[in-house]
Amino acid sequence: MKKHVFVYCFLLIAGCLFFASCKKDSFINSADARLTITTDTLKYDTVFTTTGSVTKFFKIINENNQRLRLSKVKLMGGAVSSFKMNVNGANNNEINNLEIDANDSIYVFVSVIINPNAANLPFIVSDSILINYNGNTRYVQLQAFGQNANFLRNNVITGNVVWTNNLPYVILGSLRIDTPATLTIQPGCRIYSHADAPFIVDGTLIVNGTNPAPVVFTGDRLDDVYKDLPASWPGIYFRGNSKNNVLRYAVVKNAYQGIVTEKPSINTNPKVILHQCIIDNAYDAGVLCVNSSLQADNSLISNCGSNIYLSYGGDYNFTHCTVASFSNLYLNHKNPVLSADNYAFQNGTLLTTNLNAVFRNNIFWGDEGFVNNEVVVNKQGANTFNVLFEKNIYRGLNDPAYSTLTSNIKNQDPSFDSIDVSKRFFNFRITNNSSAPGINKGTITGFPLDLDDKNRNNGLPDLGCYEKQ
Repeated sequence: MKKHVFVYCFLLIAGCLFFASCKKDSFINSADARLTITTDTLKYDTVFTTTGSVTKFFKIINENNQRLRLSKVKLMGGAVSSFKMNVNGANNNEINNLEIDANDSIYVFVSVIINPNAANLPFIVSDSILINYNGNTRYVQLQAFGQNANFLRNNVITGNVVWTNNLPYVILGSLRIDTPATLTIQPGCRIYSHADAPFIVDGTLIVNGTNPAPVVFTGDRLDDVYKDLPASWPGIYFRGNSKNNVLRYAVVKNAYQGIVTEKPSINTNPKVILHQCIIDNAYDAGVLCVNSSLQADNSLISNCGSNIYLSYGGDYNFTHCTVASFSNLYLNHKNPVLSADNYAFQNGTLLTTNLNAVFRNNIFWGDEGFVNNEVVVNKQGANTFNVLFEKNIYRGLNDPAYSTLTSNIKNQDPSFDSIDVSKRFFNFRITNNSSAPGINKGTITGFPLDLDDKNRNNGLPDLGCYEKQ
């Protein structure tokens, strides 16, 4: 009797397992089958013609306890579409009878390459992907903004060349201004460099931006994931023989190193002059000078790995600049916003040279945490060493060493208008609070306009690159 009961129970369990297995192995044919598509639209920000974009994806999820057959997954534009589709590893414009296991999913990857047309302004490219199963039809919309551009690959500029703002400029490989050449960039130009494309100046660079139409240098990845990443392109490099460079209303952002200048000027002018410029979100250094010369006024250098680093001496003048850094999603503020020294090591040998630097009417500030002193000055040897700080605000436990200090304000918050690190929103203008320490505390200079083109000649000027009064 017990033997028969055991056999019966065994057969019952085995039968249940068999039918459960058959159920999972069979296909669900009901129109009410549960299917989830993780998005209804894939959107691509500005994509430059012919260069392609980042690949995006969505998932198709079978939420049933039985297998589901997709009768069709189709890129509606077919072979002529600007979009390309990959379904579960298969590159094809149409895939039929695609099976998804019970409680499983598949990936659909989509990229886009836009062919040039005659339009100067961004244009919209659209398509869709059809998904058909059990008599149901679903669509995922595809939308990209395309932009024509002037494409320059491993380009060398010779002679005198002028760039106008009819189309953006996309730099691939590199761009170099030859020693006797001059490149003049007109207001409103936008220059997008690829990750491997430094902007190298052996000759002369003139940037004629304006307040309403600045000239922008940034990386060429404009999709959401990459558009604000530091180190997305190398930066602008002014090399040994470069001379007479003037950048007015230039915005240099998201570089590995924003502005780099090396070796002394070959004439009496500073090698680089920055008028009313913004250097932002550089991974390594915003402004890096190595035994060189640079003058900056009414400029903002913000949220860089090292905002300003003056190495191995040189001649420098910073007037009415705001130099500030706050830790955020991409960069931790762990280096002083200003470092200056007169030495370098070469093959283990200490080299020293002269350093002359004047800092007047500036703000040097950063959030507390890793950095105790936002301004650090170091000296080696007996070379000429003249460093002046006059009427600046800075944060620090100690005053900068080896320097002449005149009427500076230490450890008083400059009252920036709005800092929201979580949203990466940084407004370094000064609040309406009349007690902000930098208001009317500057000395009159030869620079009458701030970064917003506001007049500074109404009484004493404010400190930093923005005038409040």
